[in-house]
Amino acid sequence: MRRRGFSSRLRERSARGIGGRTRKPQDEGTPAPRGSLLRLTAIAAAAAVLTACGQPTAGKPNAAGTAGSAPQMRSANVADDAAGSDGAVGSAGTDAAASKKQPVELQVFIAASLSPAMLEISQRYIESHPDVKITFNADSSGKLQTQIEEGYDCDLFFSAGQKQMDALEQEGLLEDETRVNVLRNHLVVIARRDSGTKVRGLRTLSKAGSIAMADGSVPAGRYTRAALQNLGILESGRDPGSFTTREVSEALGGVTISEQSNVSKVLIAVLEGSCETGTTYLSDTHGYEDELQILEQVPDSLTGDIVYPAALVSGSADSAQAKQFAAKDFLQYLCSDEAGDVFTEYGFDMDNHSGT
Repeated sequence: MRRRGFSSRLRERSARGIGGRTRKPQDEGTPAPRGSLLRLTAIAAAAAVLTACGQPTAGKPNAAGTAGSAPQMRSANVADDAAGSDGAVGSAGTDAAASKKQPVELQVFIAASLSPAMLEISQRYIESHPDVKITFNADSSGKLQTQIEEGYDCDLFFSAGQKQMDALEQEGLLEDETRVNVLRNHLVVIARRDSGTKVRGLRTLSKAGSIAMADGSVPAGRYTRAALQNLGILESGRDPGSFTTREVSEALGGVTISEQSNVSKVLIAVLEGSCETGTTYLSDTHGYEDELQILEQVPDSLTGDIVYPAALVSGSADSAQAKQFAAKDFLQYLCSDEAGDVFTEYGFDMDNHSGT
């Protein structure tokens, strides 16, 4: 089963996200922003309880170092439920088989912006499903799409963009009739409260000394470019994701743009003060209200709807019935009211769970 090394930054951020506590991402070897030392100490302690490991499937490259893989967390074997309504487990179909618990490990690929909420949700899930172990792999949706296309073990994909899910569906890599829209989010322009920035939103980004921005393959980077197109700052008629960082910089008058590979790194760059402003999701600002100011919540009319779809991935290396049931059960749980309460706490809006 594939497991990957997990970057210390995302591990610290994710570990601190458990239980909805105030989180503080921190890069290795980088001085902490003012007032954050005590919290960073707590983060390190919390991170120590998470396991991160990486082992590629034979013939496939290791994702460690190319994707922010996620902490392994014990979650749920649904052995008591895996039988379904008829009480069958696997092909045995006997009461004895139904009563025998089978440990199940799920590989769940999630957009980086989902990490804190998903860690808390998985903790709630394991309370009633103690025999399923969930391994999260968190990074930009574009990178996760590529890994699935390359054959990495993945049972469930939770994307921050429809484009990536559309591509996998067209390639026949999703289980039929499992795709569902789970969440909605909003793009925001952020800065540290002590930054003294003159930027007030996307229209005035050219006033920034530096900007942290996800690249065009990342949904947040794509949404940012789409909004700049709709404002007339970038030319229309092109795929938003096709604009390079240099082209965006030139359109903004030559402002320095620090290109980031996912929204967690955008958040880090702004919190640490290495960039004056940045564009990320509203949900990513949860827990940082004392340090960050939201300069603008970008209207959906500029970005388009920011929808997070999820689906089961076909062709898993382990196609045991118990594992298939566990993956489907966890997906259904993500759409439940209980999970919805957690997502809402972290700044997401629940979708109507429509299929696409």
